[in-house]
Amino acid sequence: MAVTTCLTEMQQKKLQSCFGGKRFTLLYKASVHDFSGYNVYKRCNNQGPTVMVIYSAHDIFGAYIKDSYQEYGDKIPIVLFAFQKNEISECEIGAYSPSTFLCLYKEDNCLEFLLNLDGKKVTMTLDTIKKLQLKVQVSNEGHQKHEKDKIISIKECEVFRCEDLLDKRNMEEITQLHKSLLFDIKSYRPYRDLVHQIRILLLGPTGAGKSSFFNSVKSVFRGHVTHQALVGSDAAGVSDKYRVYSIKDAGHNNSLPFILCDSMGLGEEDKGPCMDDIVYILKGHISDRYQFNSMKAITPGHSNYIENPLLKDRIHCAVFVFNINSVEHLSYEMMAKIKKIRRELIKCGIIHVVLLTHVDSLDLITKGDFIDIYRCTPVKFKLEMVHRELGFALSDILVVSNYTSEWELEPVKDLLILSALRQMLWAADDFLEDLPPEKTGSCIWWYRHLKVSALWLPPAWIYCSPCFSNSLDNTCCTSSIKDQIEVSIYTKILF
Repeated sequence: MAVTTCLTEMQQKKLQSCFGGKRFTLLYKASVHDFSGYNVYKRCNNQGPTVMVIYSAHDIFGAYIKDSYQEYGDKIPIVLFAFQKNEISECEIGAYSPSTFLCLYKEDNCLEFLLNLDGKKVTMTLDTIKKLQLKVQVSNEGHQKHEKDKIISIKECEVFRCEDLLDKRNMEEITQLHKSLLFDIKSYRPYRDLVHQIRILLLGPTGAGKSSFFNSVKSVFRGHVTHQALVGSDAAGVSDKYRVYSIKDAGHNNSLPFILCDSMGLGEEDKGPCMDDIVYILKGHISDRYQFNSMKAITPGHSNYIENPLLKDRIHCAVFVFNINSVEHLSYEMMAKIKKIRRELIKCGIIHVVLLTHVDSLDLITKGDFIDIYRCTPVKFKLEMVHRELGFALSDILVVSNYTSEWELEPVKDLLILSALRQMLWAADDFLEDLPPEKTGSCIWWYRHLKVSALWLPPAWIYCSPCFSNSLDNTCCTSSIKDQIEVSIYTKILF
């Protein structure tokens, strides 16, 4: 039968986070391996740094032993800790030898911390107890030698081996996964090559991290941290233009198979882009660098208005970006606006997902958790809240940590960014696959489909559906894929 800890999952996360993001492995449990200091030493010798957790009637406290037990006489730096309601209190007490603090030979009541497992008791000074804020239940033993010492009866003791979550083995796996994700995205081709590049629209409140996400994606593919898109914390936002960003691969300088479209931050009431502008963007009517006007939507004839957008101009996937720390505080007006945009997305058949940023600043989350972030309890709580309040499927909610203040790239951070981007590309494929043939803008060159000799037909008689271009040059919506897709075209013979 497996030996399990008495700590809750949240208590483990707090303890792991407190000591720098560690992975715990249970080595010793007194109720299973006997209340014996010698057994602790035997099971923990040469195991590296360890955490000892002690359970009394009213407190959970313990010691972080920073180095491996080697020899009985070697002194090891120790930090005492205790669980409080919302935090962990700490107290450094210097270096002790295992034989001393485990009372393997004799008790020395002059020390700040002594663990006598055989007697099921801990001796601590009153100053140490005060620093740890313990609610002490003092033993009635009459042989206390020092008035400044208190003896605490204990019910259980556990010892864990502490290992770095990002050890050498994990980093090798991360490096391999990083290379695999980069290759998958660079070699990605949209469904049936209907378009050359997928257009991904970033939507969300001001300051949510839309522009930072673009900067982070570009940084990963360029190989260094970049800040092309302006980022700010002002309540009015920095991005007041519609920007269309194509990213090039640093290795070959080729454009990657996706475009990130950054929009003005959504605002309450009359702030942010007009709803009509968002619909025009979804349908491909608005070009790069359009200046948003919160009071007035774009109109035909505007220099940034595309009269007859093609499939390549349309949005193929939409992403709602939220700060993971504040998503539960969205106002009623903001939630109503998001739901209204979702209705428009559904009308257009566009797949949409959620991107939660700043996951690294979430309480109890460390970079070591990025390896399996969706299993972390704090993240699960946030995902379930978004699912409950906004109605998104759990599988459509992604998390990332953007590059905002770093100077160097971190492979474990890149994994979240690349994994989220890959999910967006797959969502765009679902959109393209679901399009009816007449809306794909996909035609084959006129002479491949006509059953009669077309050499004598004037160009004006041959039409592409649905762009209805009668040009036989590169202005046709699918001239770039005319040799790849077999679909019917409309013909119009003028008599």
